[in-house]
Amino acid sequence: MTRKPLPARRPLQLVRLVLWLLVAVAIAGTLALVFLAPGKKMVASAIGGPFSLVDQHGATVTEAALKGHPSLMFFGYTFCPDVCPTTLLSASNWLKALGPDGNRLKVYFVTVDPERDTVSQMKAYLQAFDPRIVGLTGARSAVDPMLKEFRVYSKKSGEGDDYAMDHSAAVYMLDDNGDFVGTVDYQEDEKTAMEKIRRLVKG
Repeated sequence: MTRKPLPARRPLQLVRLVLWLLVAVAIAGTLALVFLAPGKKMVASAIGGPFSLVDQHGATVTEAALKGHPSLMFFGYTFCPDVCPTTLLSASNWLKALGPDGNRLKVYFVTVDPERDTVSQMKAYLQAFDPRIVGLTGARSAVDPMLKEFRVYSKKSGEGDDYAMDHSAAVYMLDDNGDFVGTVDYQEDEKTAMEKIRRLVKG
């Protein structure tokens, strides 16, 4: 009797992508429960809060930097194999597509892996993307409270130096008061994403 060959094992990258997509769905569901449950009003202060981190040039950045302009905020890490570079490339394209209005929009990339994402690492990594993107890092004791304030999921996966970080994949949209107003989902249709971002910029 001839034995059927076993199905080929899926690449590790595909498995990680599926896990990240599941995380994104879970986060989206949580946001829906928080903001869209019957009888509840959307509370902007439910997401966001005070923080103090440093950018890729070593300058201190606090929640005050979110005032006076709309912002996009994404949480990830520089050793991310696919979700983070894909999202940062999308953000670079969004800024370009906005033309002059792109100068009003601030884009922040906040690390969930501060142990490896030092200031110099963030600076080197972000050189591959639009120079207007601001990377934020700091001590673990400074990063964790911000992740909590912004309801960001992150968890270390694996051991040794090659560990991965599972994390929220949505891009947060903040208005010119620094208040959360919605998300751009991971790999969302380009037309839909740009419609959201243009509305955000116009206020």
